[in-house]
Amino acid sequence: MRILMLSKALVVGTYRSKLAAMAIAPDVDLTVVVPPYWREGAQRLGLEPGETPGYRLLVSPMVLNGSYHLHFYPWFGRLVRRLRPDLVHVDEEPYNLATSLALRSAQRNGARTLFFTWQNLHRRYPIPFSWMEQYAYRTSDGAIAGNHAAADVLRAKGFQRPIAVIPQFGVDPDIFRPSDRPAVSEGPYTIGFAGRLIEDKGLLVLLQALRGLPGDWRLCLYGDGPLLPTLRTQAQQDGLSERLEWHPRVPSSDMPAILAGLDVLVLPSLTRPNWMEQFGRVLIEAMACGTPVIGSDSGEIPHVIGEGGLVVPEGDASALSNALRRLQEDAALRRNLVERGRRRVLEHYTQARIADETIAFYRATLGEASPIR
Repeated sequence: MRILMLSKALVVGTYRSKLAAMAIAPDVDLTVVVPPYWREGAQRLGLEPGETPGYRLLVSPMVLNGSYHLHFYPWFGRLVRRLRPDLVHVDEEPYNLATSLALRSAQRNGARTLFFTWQNLHRRYPIPFSWMEQYAYRTSDGAIAGNHAAADVLRAKGFQRPIAVIPQFGVDPDIFRPSDRPAVSEGPYTIGFAGRLIEDKGLLVLLQALRGLPGDWRLCLYGDGPLLPTLRTQAQQDGLSERLEWHPRVPSSDMPAILAGLDVLVLPSLTRPNWMEQFGRVLIEAMACGTPVIGSDSGEIPHVIGEGGLVVPEGDASALSNALRRLQEDAALRRNLVERGRRRVLEHYTQARIADETIAFYRATLGEASPIR
């Protein structure tokens, strides 16, 4: 089974452990194409180093790097002709130019095709993106949806081929693992957030929730984004500045130690007319590290957390403050969530589990098994 995957997300080194897990299958010949970097706003995310056991990693130029909808890989068609894969997995949304061009190249050379989608809102796209989306729906042999709502959107828009609901990436539990520190440690109660500093992530709600939190605590924020000046100003006005630590985005390889050092990880995302939380990967990373999590009920977050953490109504600063206080004061609850969160990741969200489900869907798409949905 010759598989060719195209994915800009795989510039992140820790994500690629999924590929090694996929390549373990004895009949899988896996080649993955990535760009040399991906430009995300003002940030340039370079291809992180790492081993490639069992699969080939090819670095291909990208045109219009940083343009989410219009970037593409000019050499991809040449690679398809040379490698002659049985299946091409385009790890991109169906309305993007890279997806449309990659699907055409694959189908022209007789390969089966899949695309990936996180899009969990039923949105209408202008021409030519709506044309590209409909082309993907008409011609692809299947789709992988990263969350349950995205699968519902595909069906509502008329996609009739098989769909598998599989997160884009899991975690490696040997890398994201608990530290030796006790579940309830001495020192300040350490609250963490990691991600883009934007209003959609509920960070202003988080600051409001912290105003009345008693005791010795601190908030560590890891990330960059346009909301940073506003957050600094608000923290100063609320008298919280001395309790906050600001850290820029860190390499993915540093995240396990950072997450394992927190007492709680918070993701208080807010649903907007044009966005709601699609997964919240940092939640499963934290749970794998034995760190309790609190998330809002935006999008996929409740499905991800399950019984492994606490879920509060989005935008409700009082509820978030109460949840933070419960974990701060209830040592037994924190220990319980450490165990439940880690167990949930091992059961549902390891890279090996995601790899197995992905390979099973490949087989179904190639007619080797029954479709998943």
